[in-house]
Amino acid sequence: MTVMEQRGAYRPTPPPAWQPRTDPAPLLPDAEPYRVLGTEAAGKADPGLLRRLYAELVRGRRYNTQATALTKQGRLAVYPSSTGQEACEIAAALVLEERDWLFPSYRDTLAVLTRGLDPVSALTLLRGDWHTGYDPREHRIAPLCTPLATQLPHAVGLAHAARLKGDDVVALAMVGDGGTSEGDFHEALNFAAVWRAPVVFLVQNNGFAISVPLDRQTAAPSLAHKAVGYGMPGRLVDGNDVAAMHEVLGEAVARAREGGGPTLVEAITYRMEAHTNADDATRYRHDDEVAAWRDHDPVLLLERELVERGLLDDDTRRRASEDAEAMAADLRERMNKDPLLDPMDLFTHVYAEQTSQLREQAAQLRAELEAAAEEAEAAESAKGETR
Repeated sequence: MTVMEQRGAYRPTPPPAWQPRTDPAPLLPDAEPYRVLGTEAAGKADPGLLRRLYAELVRGRRYNTQATALTKQGRLAVYPSSTGQEACEIAAALVLEERDWLFPSYRDTLAVLTRGLDPVSALTLLRGDWHTGYDPREHRIAPLCTPLATQLPHAVGLAHAARLKGDDVVALAMVGDGGTSEGDFHEALNFAAVWRAPVVFLVQNNGFAISVPLDRQTAAPSLAHKAVGYGMPGRLVDGNDVAAMHEVLGEAVARAREGGGPTLVEAITYRMEAHTNADDATRYRHDDEVAAWRDHDPVLLLERELVERGLLDDDTRRRASEDAEAMAADLRERMNKDPLLDPMDLFTHVYAEQTSQLREQAAQLRAELEAAAEEAEAAESAKGETR
């Protein structure tokens, strides 16, 4: 007698009717990127908010051009310009409350600037002067993250911890389309959805991961569609429409704050300049493609809307331009001063308790600095004796 023939033994039965764990329909993004400017929805937008967004866009554009100029003058080691993507970064910063956290990538200097960070501090890391140019806890801004997508799990962890503690905090994490190809992206979205963490993921899809076009990274209908696989809503939005960005991100933050869980927002935008000042974008894209996107410039789109509604006069333009120029002039002046740096700071704020290797390296550097100082003092003394 076999096991299956024994009385009361297990016998396979047809599986029960299968049902999806989550209804995918409400999670799917729109078929086309959501827009406000140039549509009927623009008439409902707050005029005061639109003027504020315009001033920030003008300032952000000027910051990009000034920082790029500083790289050519040797005052900045590298600068990944966000020209063309300003609407994404400015909207991301403005939808957050002071108690919330921003997790930027290396290109998101305008987001940290709009959140209130000092313009020079935003460039300190890119200048090579410090681990980062600010105290993340003071400003609730994580360090500008150069490794792709590693800031995303950090954002999820912070948001989940805040929820466990009962703190009313939302984390907004920014990443480029290239970062969605990293394992950290998958891990972050999966944990966030399972834990229903109050976090918003903003993907700035500018078409290229340095030189790799999006169609070589994914075959998904859109990056926003990836949200459905994790059990969170995906939103597809025109990333150059600052009013649409502000609305969609604001809704996602509000949803997270109310306990609705995470949202993935894909912003369709375009990087007008090279990846960094060390890149030659002409090797992988054509001038006619760039020209087409210039007609969809985020500053130009908002200007057209404001003029059409009678909300932008010469005085408003002049004030925005003058404020941006004053910021750029102050940035130039301060960046042209050589900072006073302590080489021993290399070992500060790396670990809470230094490892034995770091202690050994710090001692070696200290000895070399002391020896160099003694040699310089002896040389100066010898000069004095020969006079």
